[in-house]
Amino acid sequence: MAKAGGDQPVVQSPPLTLYVHLPWCIRKCPYCDFNSHELRVPIPEQPYADALLADLEQALPPLGGRPFATVFLGGGTPSLFSPASIDRLLGYLRRGGHLQADAEITLEANPGTADEDHFRGYRDAGVNRLSLGVQSFDDTCLQALGRIHDAGDAFRAAQLTADIFDNFNLDLMYGLPGQTPEGAARDVTAALTFGPAHLSCYQLTLEPNTVFAKYPPALPDEGAQAAIEQQVEDTLEAAGYSHYEVSAHAVPGRECRHNRHYWEFADYLGIGAGAHSKLTVDGGVYREARVRVPESYMHRVGDGRQVAQCRTLDATDLMAEFMMNALRLRNGFPLALLPERTGLNAASWRQRVDQAAARGLLRLTSSHVAPTRLGRRYLNQLAARFLPE
Repeated sequence: MAKAGGDQPVVQSPPLTLYVHLPWCIRKCPYCDFNSHELRVPIPEQPYADALLADLEQALPPLGGRPFATVFLGGGTPSLFSPASIDRLLGYLRRGGHLQADAEITLEANPGTADEDHFRGYRDAGVNRLSLGVQSFDDTCLQALGRIHDAGDAFRAAQLTADIFDNFNLDLMYGLPGQTPEGAARDVTAALTFGPAHLSCYQLTLEPNTVFAKYPPALPDEGAQAAIEQQVEDTLEAAGYSHYEVSAHAVPGRECRHNRHYWEFADYLGIGAGAHSKLTVDGGVYREARVRVPESYMHRVGDGRQVAQCRTLDATDLMAEFMMNALRLRNGFPLALLPERTGLNAASWRQRVDQAAARGLLRLTSSHVAPTRLGRRYLNQLAARFLPE
């Protein structure tokens, strides 16, 4: 690895987390731009699990023995994998001393692939947090989104999750075709009946290279979108949830630790087809991206060939990436965290922070910075102020 481009080396390596990408789905959703692959033949579960473990063995030595504070199994649809495969991966991490004793371990699941034996098996394997991709409890909305499950599946899977896991998240989408503020509130109210510790609420956006980008559905207009968003926030605030990040609401003290590490610019190792990493090694900060096609990923790892492209983050990259993540947090970040995680000195960033504060986009004290209400409303424009000129 080449020397990274901060003003000075990063002296203290940040906490380390692990992301595991399981890339197959029964059907590709028309709004999804993730590296997911529609299942046309049975999942090569054993060879893929072999590749994940081999990838880990190759990736761990440069990381200095730091244990993982969290693990996140995402996709794709991880709940297509057997509990035995999940247990094999987590068992390897435990036996090697690669997990903190209190590690948060999350697995994503789809209501259309939920069953009690699998969920109990995941829990027994060490998964202590489930994230269920409900998206909506309304059949019309689910059909518009191209989901494989219906409202009945969503209710059954949410109840099953609540029965088995003490700590769980429900994913909801809003701003859906034909949705009203009242309809969005009904979805949130339905989710709250299960007592989730965490709710992720995302506005539907039309991402490039998706079916919806090519054939866009009719979405609520800007005014209706704003009313829907406000209705979602008001309903969750009234229920005692803290809106601690742009799309994340939690019972106080139950925030997603894994995602907080992203937003606070900690390190993460990503394994699996298409997984990305951000790593601090020998004082420098680097990005890695693994090959996206699962078959190529398995062959390369199996042959011991390079599986990831690596690039050094220079000072401009570091500034932009730190701010694009940290400003998503409602309460912002301690000013000391920026140089600690990037190696950038105050001369590199202070003028832009002061300018954003002068425009009412940031709230600045001697030790802390956070987006204002105006800054949160125009978050993309705020983050863009820290991009390369």
